[in-house]
Amino acid sequence: MRKVRRVATAVIALSLVAAACGSDDDSGAEGSTPEGTTAPEATTGAEGTTATDETTADGEIEIRWRTRPDNDAEAELYGGISDEIDAANDGFALSYEPGTNEGSPYQDQLVTEIANGTAPDVFWIPGTDIARFQQEGLILDLAPLAAETDFDVSAFYPEPMYHLTFDPEAGAPGDKLWGLPRDVSTFALYLNNDLIAEAGADDPRALAAAGEWDWEAFQDVATKVTELGGANKGFAMNSWWANYGAFMNAAGGGFFNEDRTACALDTPESIAGLQQAVDIFGADLAVPFGEDGEPPWKAGTVGMFTNGRWATPGARADANFNWDVVELPTGPGGTQGNWLFWGAYVVNANTEHPAEAWKLVQELTSAETQSAISELGANIPSRQSDAAIDAFLGYTPPENNQAFINGLQDSPTAEGPLWAGDWPTFDTAMNDAVTAVINGTRTIEDYEAKVCSETAGAFDS
Repeated sequence: MRKVRRVATAVIALSLVAAACGSDDDSGAEGSTPEGTTAPEATTGAEGTTATDETTADGEIEIRWRTRPDNDAEAELYGGISDEIDAANDGFALSYEPGTNEGSPYQDQLVTEIANGTAPDVFWIPGTDIARFQQEGLILDLAPLAAETDFDVSAFYPEPMYHLTFDPEAGAPGDKLWGLPRDVSTFALYLNNDLIAEAGADDPRALAAAGEWDWEAFQDVATKVTELGGANKGFAMNSWWANYGAFMNAAGGGFFNEDRTACALDTPESIAGLQQAVDIFGADLAVPFGEDGEPPWKAGTVGMFTNGRWATPGARADANFNWDVVELPTGPGGTQGNWLFWGAYVVNANTEHPAEAWKLVQELTSAETQSAISELGANIPSRQSDAAIDAFLGYTPPENNQAFINGLQDSPTAEGPLWAGDWPTFDTAMNDAVTAVINGTRTIEDYEAKVCSETAGAFDS
């Protein structure tokens, strides 16, 4: 009888994860190689010791895998999924290791462990880190294994698969497969319906249903909630690229040019979007930028809080008021400016057992596994099927799950790596510049004139 093991290591200590660059995102990039250094070279199975060349007492191959849960409930869910997959598959035994950002960013921990031969066989990374891990030779190209198993990647949303099949030599998607997406998410506004009603503001859900949920209506609700006084604020968002990026997207702008080879932060559309964020914070309608907006929303003093589906389990557990979600307001560009967030399961380039690791990746992204994750409420299945969507819509609260699906249908900007540049470098420079503008320590005119030169170092010459 197989003994299922869940590895107890230092990485298992759990804390709420700050989102991609310091908020609670479960999808975006946050780690980078320390400035002035390069990532250590990965060893090969023949040259160094790996942690994957292990067998159980029953003689089965041990496969270790890791993802980064947001909370204890999610960690327990993944542990249970690991047990179920283990019990259904002969020939290998699974050890699940929840990861955190304690000590150093999650991704940097993985880079170090791969170099030291101690990394898991299979692990999850944010979509923004796919290029980094591929370019440094840390993950396997799974295309040959997928061809042997006749695996169909078209079942997944095309936006993540664009990057997961990207051929760096061709500069376009090709005959590559760097991993499979675990799940996806969009942004929504988490609403305190009680506070909004007390303020005498219109219900954002009703406005959205009537096609009247735009920036002007959003600012009106934020203003009325703030006018309640005390600690009440109309809006909150964390200081993370996706939050201010949504304002830019909604105005028709964005971070990059069309082929993602250069900065576009200084276009008139991007500047107009940033100005909208500046106006909200400058009018004192929001929790100060740089402060975590989730605790005051959970405490009942914030009317609207931008976050992804991953915030739902915490809202279910801690929000002691009438709450729901609504899609982002429509901006002058004619869209919500939403994002399609994703992360992927990938295989350690040094694994001693690539076939078994690939089998696990398939199991972790199966319709059955994704349905279980949807029930927890953490994210949306990455398989684009009516059955997956129907299952997702049925897991309440929130009642208005359709808001997340509407975000998927409104031309969201896909989170992704910079194949022609360095995302962490760009992210750091951009975040410093944007934060200064929103906090009023830098004029938007100075930002417009200099931001693309300040981020130019992120791109390959």
